[in-house]
Amino acid sequence: MISEISIRDLGVIESARMALSPGFTAVTGETGAGKTMVVTALGLLLGDRADSSVVRHGSDKAVVEGRWSTALADVVARVEELGGDVDDGELVVTRTVNSEGRSRAALGGVGAPISALASVGEHLVAIHGQSDQIRLKSPVAQRAALDRFASGISDVPFARYSELFASWGDARTRREQLVRSSEARRAEASELREAVLEIEGVAPVAGEDVLLRERAERLANSDDLRRAAHEAHEALASDEAGLDAVQLVETARRALERVVGVDPALETLVTQISEASLMIREASQSVAHYANGLEFDDGDVDGLHERSAAISALVRKFGPTLDDVLALQASASDRLWELDRTDDEIGELDARIGDLEVELDSVATMITARRQAAAELLSQRVTDEIHALAMPTAQFVVRVQTGDEFTSFGRDSVEFLLMPHPGADPRPVAKGASGGELSRIMLAIEVVIAGTDSVPTLVFDEVDAGVGGASALEIGRRLARLSQSAQVIVVTHLAQVAAFADAHLNIVKDTSGDITESTITNLAGETRVSEVARLLSGTPDSDNARAHASELLEMARDFRTSLAP
Repeated sequence: MISEISIRDLGVIESARMALSPGFTAVTGETGAGKTMVVTALGLLLGDRADSSVVRHGSDKAVVEGRWSTALADVVARVEELGGDVDDGELVVTRTVNSEGRSRAALGGVGAPISALASVGEHLVAIHGQSDQIRLKSPVAQRAALDRFASGISDVPFARYSELFASWGDARTRREQLVRSSEARRAEASELREAVLEIEGVAPVAGEDVLLRERAERLANSDDLRRAAHEAHEALASDEAGLDAVQLVETARRALERVVGVDPALETLVTQISEASLMIREASQSVAHYANGLEFDDGDVDGLHERSAAISALVRKFGPTLDDVLALQASASDRLWELDRTDDEIGELDARIGDLEVELDSVATMITARRQAAAELLSQRVTDEIHALAMPTAQFVVRVQTGDEFTSFGRDSVEFLLMPHPGADPRPVAKGASGGELSRIMLAIEVVIAGTDSVPTLVFDEVDAGVGGASALEIGRRLARLSQSAQVIVVTHLAQVAAFADAHLNIVKDTSGDITESTITNLAGETRVSEVARLLSGTPDSDNARAHASELLEMARDFRTSLAP
């Protein structure tokens, strides 16, 4: 609920503070005193557009501050998301408008965009007035009102439908993306498949390019390599008689073996020389094997050049290295698998979409049935209410029409209609009702669905326009009844309405100076009797008017007492 509103330099109000309480608060005052400034101040706090005309003449800026006592999870979460605080359940909202029309806002102690005030405010306050009936005129708001009422009288599977609708939308979006990109995917697959086939045709292996370069280097220097290998082999173990390494080592071994019996210590040397002889023989064989490997025929040379050329072509095209070529082959193969299964995915999505549509149809049909039942009951209850609000022949009708397309809220469109008298064609309330009638219809709707409406504060701006007598009393009674489940603030010019309020604020204008100024006073006792008398007759000091006012206040007080649990 709103606990306090502070106003500075707004319209004709220089400075005022309104302490508000739960229940029903009436705001009255003479014409031109600035009653609408209270609603204007609230509108600014709720994100309404502002211009320099709201700034008091001679001032450089208007400042409005509102304090809410709230523990609503959605409100607290939104404020904290913006960096603000809700301290001990109190939310402070500030709006400043300068004389040039520029505006600033603060939410929970930190600067915030004006749109943030609206997103938070829609959970806190609903304002209804003759010039501000957006909530009632909007088809979305009308559907929302019916759904709030339906949820209060039956179990409506809105959450399940929303979940299904989101999944259905995601599946359709994914399918559309796949279909739209099919040409690009085909082109990509063709390019990748060509690359993979080209690489597979050569079938390179990791490191093969290095081995080919080494082999080509040996081929280019094969004569020098063969000559060196021959010389090395001859030096180690010549096929011809002579002093090669093997023969020299063998000569050394035999020399020591002849005298090993004289000195056993020579056995170690003989063993070492024998091992050296064996190593030289093995080295000789390795050199011979290496030399034999240097024999190339024309076929080997041609094959080497062809293989090197094929590998080089792949590297130039897909490189810059052979490792890059092989990596491309692997990634392209994986991507081809993904692309080739796209048709399978589209088929899977088609099946998924079909299953979701079957379930959506079932849940949407259930929602339609709940709405139609709620529409019939809401129509009757609102009609009963408006009959007592100076619209005795009017009939309120909630029309639910079901279409073929799924929307985020089902398949239904909802429209509020008004039949001004029996036999008349139902017309949309925004077209078939006058400003005052529109406000009273909204009042009737709010009275009926108040038990299911999550908005804790309702503000009505002169909903009693064009009404008097018994109808005015009925408006007062309904507002009092409505205030049992919500905070109700009403700007009114009718004594019959103001009398039913738990609290009464009076706005008084002072024209004694150069600039008209207004002040806000909390009325009680005799001051309230005087204001109600003024509203009744225009003469607050008239004995008859005061007697009538006292009687009216006592009757209203008894009615409020009867509402107490």
